[in-house]
Amino acid sequence: PLRGPATCIVTEILIVSLLFQPISTKRKLKQQQCEAAKEKVPHDVRQRYVSLFTEEFLKTTGNANDAFEKALSEERTVYNRSMNKLKYLSIAVNALKKMKNQSAVAAKGDNLWKICKETILSFMKRVNKANAIQIVEFNTFILCLQTVRISISVFPADDMALYESLKDYILTYEKLTEGNYPVQHPERHGCAIVFIENKRVHADPLKRICCRCGATYSVSQTGKHIRKEECNYHYGKAVKNRVPGGVETRYSCCEGVMGTPGCQMFKLHVHDSLSLDGFVSTLSRCPSDTGCPGIYSLDCEKCYTIHGLELSRVTVVNSSLQVVYDTFVRPDNEVIDYNTRFSGISEEDVKGNHTSLREVQETLLSFINADTILIGHGLETDLCLLKLLHGTVVDTSVIFPHRLGPPHKLTLNSLTAEYLRRIIQESVCGHDTAEDAAACMELMLWKVKEDGKMKKCQQ
Repeated sequence: PLRGPATCIVTEILIVSLLFQPISTKRKLKQQQCEAAKEKVPHDVRQRYVSLFTEEFLKTTGNANDAFEKALSEERTVYNRSMNKLKYLSIAVNALKKMKNQSAVAAKGDNLWKICKETILSFMKRVNKANAIQIVEFNTFILCLQTVRISISVFPADDMALYESLKDYILTYEKLTEGNYPVQHPERHGCAIVFIENKRVHADPLKRICCRCGATYSVSQTGKHIRKEECNYHYGKAVKNRVPGGVETRYSCCEGVMGTPGCQMFKLHVHDSLSLDGFVSTLSRCPSDTGCPGIYSLDCEKCYTIHGLELSRVTVVNSSLQVVYDTFVRPDNEVIDYNTRFSGISEEDVKGNHTSLREVQETLLSFINADTILIGHGLETDLCLLKLLHGTVVDTSVIFPHRLGPPHKLTLNSLTAEYLRRIIQESVCGHDTAEDAAACMELMLWKVKEDGKMKKCQQ
């Protein structure tokens, strides 16, 4: 071994060689690292899902180019909603599952449609080939059959068995009132009442309490702000954590300690009051109707207006996880904040939309009756936003209770992670109403299946 001055000389040479590496090599390494970080999902993974999406779209689309374009668009949407590879895979698998369900339902509908059409054509030819009136009536009847064809996807064939199973989970009237569900006002037609009053309501009718920062502000007779006051608030929840010597509460949005100034700023204060006027009730079925009353899961998004919370989007999903109704909704009053961080809805989404709440109610009442089972997570707010009085409800926040009991509730994303082993609500663009509605339906399908297994074991 070298000793003395020779050791020092060798050491200095090594240090100099390390310090003075070619700059181009360092830059190349840095560029490669940056590129690797930017590529959150490997190209081969993305390509695989484009191929899988294309296969599913080919089942419902005759043109291969159209199927490929749709697959590219779907994959790009999945990619944009993902923050990393794990979340990409979770969203992509869920999207693929929905496509497969839709393809299966469409295939059943096409087969039944083909059989009906061929049978009727054959019958009409035998009855009278030259009768023009009969031909006109036949064409009218074909249009009716097309409506039936659509209904095949709206009412899956095996819903009756599921409906009977879900009856055990329908909330009682007592549970509805405990959960603050809207019920018919005993004296005023078209109005609802709730049994737990909003604590953030000021005694002065011209004063409001901001639901974000807690400040009191003044409004005019029309509900508009008297003065423009900025709102400084935390959008996250207060989370308690055990620390040496006690418990510490911090905000989930910025990890700030309880009581610290807000991490977000908005131009105006907002309040979360819900109007209890303008409600409609689901109607009873005709006694002769012996078919399945229907099973749907729904989810709504809301925005802040000068009069409180109003509906901005609604999505309805059937038991096959197929979206049967989805629309943005134009609020009746002036919008203050679209709540884009959570709703994923911007002014552009609603601005060009002319669908009113009344039109949404009419559409829903066309396929939802008093016996239809509606599934959702904390559905009381959704029914208030829809201004819909309905008592046949299955609430996943009640079926899967919090260990501390009411009023504590488990979040929908925690339930799907625990029971369905899937991540939802991870998009940076806000919640997806179709994803949330489908998650509620899947949770109940899982619950029915697992409880069925337990009953068999007990027998």
